[in-house]
Amino acid sequence: MESMRVDPVDQAVISQALVAAAREMGVKLVRSAYSPVVREANDCAAALLDRHGNVIAQAELIPMQLGPIGTTFRPCAEVVPPEELVEGDFYINNDPYQGGQHLQDVFLFSPIFHEGVLVGFGATVAHHLDLGGGAPGLNPEASDVHQEGIIFPPSRYNLARDWNGGPLERLVRANIRVPEETIGDFNAQFAANGMGAKRVEELCRRFGAETVMAAMDNLLDYSERRMRQSVREAPDGVYWGEDALDDDGVGDTPLPVRARVEIRGEDVFVDFEGTAGQVKTNINCPYASTIAAALSCVKSVLTSPDIPFNEGSKRPVHVSAPHGSLLNPKAPAPVRARMLSAYRAFNAVMKALASAVPEKVIAAGFDTTEVACLSQLGPDGYRIYLEILGGGYGASAGGDGCDAVDSPLSNCSNVPIEAMDMEYPFFRLEEYSLREGSGGGGRHRGGMGFCRKYRVLADDVEFATYSDRFRIAPEGLFGGEPGETARTYVERAGEVVELASKQSFKLKRDDLLVLLTGGGAGYGPADERGETDRARDSEDGIVMQAAE
Repeated sequence: MESMRVDPVDQAVISQALVAAAREMGVKLVRSAYSPVVREANDCAAALLDRHGNVIAQAELIPMQLGPIGTTFRPCAEVVPPEELVEGDFYINNDPYQGGQHLQDVFLFSPIFHEGVLVGFGATVAHHLDLGGGAPGLNPEASDVHQEGIIFPPSRYNLARDWNGGPLERLVRANIRVPEETIGDFNAQFAANGMGAKRVEELCRRFGAETVMAAMDNLLDYSERRMRQSVREAPDGVYWGEDALDDDGVGDTPLPVRARVEIRGEDVFVDFEGTAGQVKTNINCPYASTIAAALSCVKSVLTSPDIPFNEGSKRPVHVSAPHGSLLNPKAPAPVRARMLSAYRAFNAVMKALASAVPEKVIAAGFDTTEVACLSQLGPDGYRIYLEILGGGYGASAGGDGCDAVDSPLSNCSNVPIEAMDMEYPFFRLEEYSLREGSGGGGRHRGGMGFCRKYRVLADDVEFATYSDRFRIAPEGLFGGEPGETARTYVERAGEVVELASKQSFKLKRDDLLVLLTGGGAGYGPADERGETDRARDSEDGIVMQAAE
């Protein structure tokens, strides 16, 4: 059905107001949050949806969490149709096998009404520090999804009846280890959704609900047109890419992730046929996350950043993965560390596109969500520190890779050391530094990883982690050199205890936990690096990873 015509000036004003409102929601969510993983690391996302559940505008926070949000919304709408919602209702979903990602990312959708008419939804997702399960914050040994925390199937609740001391809030409180932080983060999500609703209602009072809804439709169509135009500029053809995870956390066999990317006119088809089958450990990637990874790669490579990242920009991109594979597992496989496989999907698509548009891609980076979780049960209950660490970006045709940042799909900030000192008395961060020589050489060098050293100040501290690229280094492009691999170990009483990339480990007082994240790969031959770049490397004291 063709959208109602909106005056071009009104369309521009409404479109930009919706984008600004989504950004304001993101700020509200972060500033209202209780846990450091949301308040400091910004592991969250916010968006405005239209009345059908399509993303219209989103805050620039976590690409992974919002790319396929329609996939998360639709199962909720199937349980309770949107037209049956009333003021105060909300949808909730974190079920990986019904459109969710992993359990810790809980999606809340709050309807927005104007004069009784459903106009859209405020939507937020936050990574919750603890949702129960078999271990505080992170359970690397989980053998099924039920051991990873509470599952909220697609459902409708009411804020006044079921939250704010109601039965749903009491149920959640009873099943988590850090209720003040977790409930506080849920309330931050509700506050951000309320902020979005307020801004949309203001637009409806000014322009009318019908005009605002038509402007939403037009904004989706605009993004689709721009996206299709960008795809048409890339050469038609079938392109292949492959990367691999080190292992499944139990054995030492690499797990391949293969992508077939076909550009056909103004559409892109991404098929992960040939990818390894699902495994018994938590690195399986739910289908919604696979869609997000592929979509983020295609969008970042083929289009300009000024194209709004909404449901319209997704329409020309078609993603498929075999059911029962690492990228589309069958229930009840555990999925907590799904970002590891999602990143290899991102890398495989990027390598495929390198054959089509070599000047627009980047070499592989560390591209790994390395999660560090330290927890302790003290006299006042649990304290749980969880942080998402990154490493070095891959280099591109236009420049060097970034040093010591989170990887492209995550985009989290680091937790400031001062915040750690205030929150967690059972450890102290003794070093946070660039890891010299970890970036791969090239015409443009890969970014450097970093070093974190944690001094343990109490007994019975549990360390849990998942990571990758401990054995298989990120590959350079067009003659660029690989980045350095990662490493984790504990210095204990003069001895060094090497840790695996995916495990838990009991720490003792005075242990020194050392995390070395990996670097990014280079782009182009190292002997083509310009004199100006070499001089800057020397001035900055940068030593590049030597080619083997």
